[in-house]
Amino acid sequence: MTEYQRFEACLEGYAAHPAIFWRGREVTYRGLLDQSRAWDTALDRRGIGAGSVCAYLGDYWPEVMAFTLALMRRRAIGVPFSLGALPELRKLAAIACAESLWTFDPSGDWRVEALTASSVNPVLEAFKATGHPGCVVFSSGSTGQPKGILHDFEKLLTKFTVKRTPYRTLLFLLIDHLGGINTLLSVLSQGGVGVVAENRTVDKVGRVVEDGRVELLPVTPAFLTLLVTSGTLRGYDFSSVKLVTYGTDTMHEQTLHAAVAALPRAKFQQTYGLSEVGVLRSKSKGSSSLMVRVGGAGFETRIVDGILHVRSESSMVGYLNAPSPFDADGWLNTGDAVEIDGEYLRILGRESDLINVGGQKVFPAEVENVILQADNVADVTVFADRHPLMGAVVCARVSLREPEAPAELRRRLRQFCLERLAPFKVPVRFDTSADQHSHRFKKMRQSKPATE
Repeated sequence: MTEYQRFEACLEGYAAHPAIFWRGREVTYRGLLDQSRAWDTALDRRGIGAGSVCAYLGDYWPEVMAFTLALMRRRAIGVPFSLGALPELRKLAAIACAESLWTFDPSGDWRVEALTASSVNPVLEAFKATGHPGCVVFSSGSTGQPKGILHDFEKLLTKFTVKRTPYRTLLFLLIDHLGGINTLLSVLSQGGVGVVAENRTVDKVGRVVEDGRVELLPVTPAFLTLLVTSGTLRGYDFSSVKLVTYGTDTMHEQTLHAAVAALPRAKFQQTYGLSEVGVLRSKSKGSSSLMVRVGGAGFETRIVDGILHVRSESSMVGYLNAPSPFDADGWLNTGDAVEIDGEYLRILGRESDLINVGGQKVFPAEVENVILQADNVADVTVFADRHPLMGAVVCARVSLREPEAPAELRRRLRQFCLERLAPFKVPVRFDTSADQHSHRFKKMRQSKPATE
């Protein structure tokens, strides 16, 4: 029995149990499987089978979930795109050598168009020969062209053979994010319920957590900050939430402590993963602690010069448009700087985000955590700007709770930082902007023009 066949047999076993909560109604596992098999006619008509590469645009709507299962059953290669990827969709679909593009809307309507692959990709062609179902996701592209990352579903599904607690889980991480795919597979393999919001505004998320009785809330640190500063955690009923998981970016102590205080009955757990190696098992030292133990079955970790390295049995098949990042022994340099405390570690931030101020190193998260403690600050992103003498200087982009005169804001925040940080860590510029994160709810640390 293949891993996918085992996975589908699990879904069959949950039959009448709810699988998806969407727009106030629940779709059962039986309904979801029937919906996926109803795709056979349309897929047969278009010749979609083993090795076919199908790009599709949508979210965790029931029809899209049914389509995803149908592709997996046929051993095709899915290339999911979230709505925020629309500006780059054509370019990314070409990197994946997609042969068709399926566009969905929330009501379940869809349309399809044929695409012409501009080239033959050797990594993709070698994978097709295995006859396994696959998927392609893309890196964020923050430092260059996004990389197409090919995964084998037969490998990804091996993580979910052990029975664990089923939760009613918010499907928050995007459908084209490996963390989102991991969450979906976990929910379905355990017989849980995937709860889907209309969109990812704090109000819509707060409403669906209340209406869908969400028990597991997997979010990014940036979105958790929004939930805290907007008052959403207190404005809606979050009493059903048992577990909050956060990852994909560096968490601030200020945000974590505020969230723990707002949800005292929930357990908070940091997660860790990368698109190239998958999502590792993790255990936080405590709900209010940023120390975390990562690894688990199928993963190995080591620290080299303060940087975390990972080796995984479920690593990607390969990049479609870049050289392999793995060394000869299969280790990946994650680029994440860490500090160690026994079996636990604290993730300080990406080495590429580190700001070198005249030879002195500054981690943005340290400065952000200080600024978040200042009055009238809702959120902040610290980034580097070039300097002719120092090489780089520290700058900050701040979102305010209430309007404030720019000159007074700069004076106040600079003094606040000087009292708590070494002078070289204090931002030389404070811009004001509500634009702190990408559509994936990750911090955008690129330099932007100053605003007055």
